[in-house]
Amino acid sequence: MSTPASASSSQPSEFVLTLSCVDVPGIVYAVSSFLVQHRCSILQSQQFGDRESGLFFMRVQFEAADPAPDVDELRRDFGWVGDSFQMTWQLRDAATRQRLVVMVSRFGHCLNDLLFRWSTGSLPVDFAAVVSNHRDFEPLATTYGIPFVHLPVGDGTAGTLTKSEAETALLDLVDAERVDLVVLARYMQVLSDDACKALEGRAINIHHSFLPSFKGARPYHQAHTRGVKLIGATAHYVTADLDEGPIIEQEVARVDHALDAEQLATVGRDVECQALARAVTWHTQSRVLLNGTRTIVFR
Repeated sequence: MSTPASASSSQPSEFVLTLSCVDVPGIVYAVSSFLVQHRCSILQSQQFGDRESGLFFMRVQFEAADPAPDVDELRRDFGWVGDSFQMTWQLRDAATRQRLVVMVSRFGHCLNDLLFRWSTGSLPVDFAAVVSNHRDFEPLATTYGIPFVHLPVGDGTAGTLTKSEAETALLDLVDAERVDLVVLARYMQVLSDDACKALEGRAINIHHSFLPSFKGARPYHQAHTRGVKLIGATAHYVTADLDEGPIIEQEVARVDHALDAEQLATVGRDVECQALARAVTWHTQSRVLLNGTRTIVFR
């Protein structure tokens, strides 16, 4: 999908390096030396040493002097640094926009919010497709010029696909369109263990934070019955453990007895949009690093 006219592109000479490894002396020096040797200037540098896990995490955004080296050249040259410290690392051109597939069912507030942010340039990504098991939001996707893919999940009869067939089609789409991130924007189908594994670290889900207290259908009505005082939402990476993946962002809003169940749901929809938008933005800016069952977020 093409970039909206209102969005501005990053400078082509800017790059982002993220890394994690066992915390030992000399990591920052080695990274800094590498950047100096390649005539690069640090624009932003953030780091964190986790005493519990003994791991070190770092994100560096830097600018290369003209003529800027190719990103593949930088990756090749950084290899010895990564190998020396047995790092898990990524180095990308900051101007390269990540490609997204957004999945939705019959609640479209998060999808609509992401599309609006994208259209105004505040979410600098490219949408490869909107995928849904229903056709409710096909007109919305069409309005924005985004391809819409209908995967009607059922029992494989009467024009439906089995869950396995739908997931195969999804993963084929991800490969064919070179998708970097899959966003489950209130997609009400549980992904299989195999699909979760295939999308590990590159699929984000949003759910209401009432779990596990308010599981199942109509969570806001359950919350109203119990007289909740806070409404929340959690954006997290998708794992085989349902709604228990590493948390990226959470948002809450205070409520009181004056709101009925539908009004709680309205507040909840706004909270979900905010949490998901921030999580997607931070991920696509390489600000989120996995730390076991947790995340490091360099905001």
